[in-house]
Amino acid sequence: MINWKKNLYILTVSIFIVMAAMTMIVPFLPLYLQELGVTDPAKVSTWAGLIFGINFFSAFLVSPFWGRLADKRGRRLMVLRSGFGMAIVMILMGFATGPWSLFFFRLLNGTISGFNPASIALISTNTPKEYVGQALGILQAGAVAGSICGPLFGGLMAEIVGFRMIFNITGIFIALAAFTVLIFVKEDFTPPQNEEKTSTKQDFKTIAAIKPIPSIYVIIFLIQFGLVGVNPLVSLYVEELSAGMNSAFFAGLAVSSMGFANMLASPKLGKWSDRKGAQYVLYGSLIGAAIFSIPQAFVTELWQLIGMRFFTGLCLGGLLPAANTLIRKLAPEGMESRTYGFSNSFLFLGNMLGPMIGGFIAGFAGIRSLFIISALLLFIGVITMRKQVLPVLDNR
Repeated sequence: MINWKKNLYILTVSIFIVMAAMTMIVPFLPLYLQELGVTDPAKVSTWAGLIFGINFFSAFLVSPFWGRLADKRGRRLMVLRSGFGMAIVMILMGFATGPWSLFFFRLLNGTISGFNPASIALISTNTPKEYVGQALGILQAGAVAGSICGPLFGGLMAEIVGFRMIFNITGIFIALAAFTVLIFVKEDFTPPQNEEKTSTKQDFKTIAAIKPIPSIYVIIFLIQFGLVGVNPLVSLYVEELSAGMNSAFFAGLAVSSMGFANMLASPKLGKWSDRKGAQYVLYGSLIGAAIFSIPQAFVTELWQLIGMRFFTGLCLGGLLPAANTLIRKLAPEGMESRTYGFSNSFLFLGNMLGPMIGGFIAGFAGIRSLFIISALLLFIGVITMRKQVLPVLDNR
């Protein structure tokens, strides 16, 4: 087997394991807080929001630093650093004594996390450029499959072994994924010789001077902000549409339908990126995601919401893989991981602000308004592609 394919398949399985393990805690985090002594419902909601958000905030801050280290020491090392680091922190979360200690562990987890971004950087730099889109599509399919299965496994296991044991199991699975990478994944990496020392600010200026990288960063932020901001409130919307009947099951179905479609579409759209151009796949996927977001604000039946979420998920499968493919092709030689590092900061910023601001907007304008706002943000991405990205890439 060609070495890059071997790396791709092993990392896809490893990412599936890591994402499944990381998302196992999603269904029961508020319940775990109650076990830690937080009994007031308002305080549980506040702590749950803070503990979820702090992970993305710390990841947003440190991502450029890990990107720079990856360019100097290798991307495989960053995958291993993240895998073993998260394994230790997840086990420690099972020994939390209160909300503050859990908050600290989530802060630490965001600081040392980055298994997925590091894997993307490793695959994109060690895969022939004509296959990068396909490889990143397959990698995303593995990540999405893990994020679909994780909450299901976590919910079932919490009933059997309890909340604290879930963190220990999660840590063990992440460690197994890291050991798999350690043993089987190889990297073609030559450390830079006599490289000039630069600051993070200088690195960003160098990368941002290459058009249209800044515009792609903005589009990545809009994708995460617009689509992720809706996700935490889908369960409330489902409850409204189902009149409270089996709302938990249908909420899971609505979220899973989008993830399942994403998983199906990512590899195919990745191939199209290699054949037709990643910029056109990104452009078309943005248009599709924006169009399918609008009807979700006006549905009257649950099956309509699930159907529209499925079609949105098909478009989502072409967004981030295509954007990452473009970043790989545009990144300065020797600064690939730093370019991805800044990209990941924009992604984490969208992950953090989307749910926070989305919840605030839903509080005074209603949940349905979020889908309109999501569509508007995605259409801004379409305009950005049309004005700032396509003309530059078409002239290269």
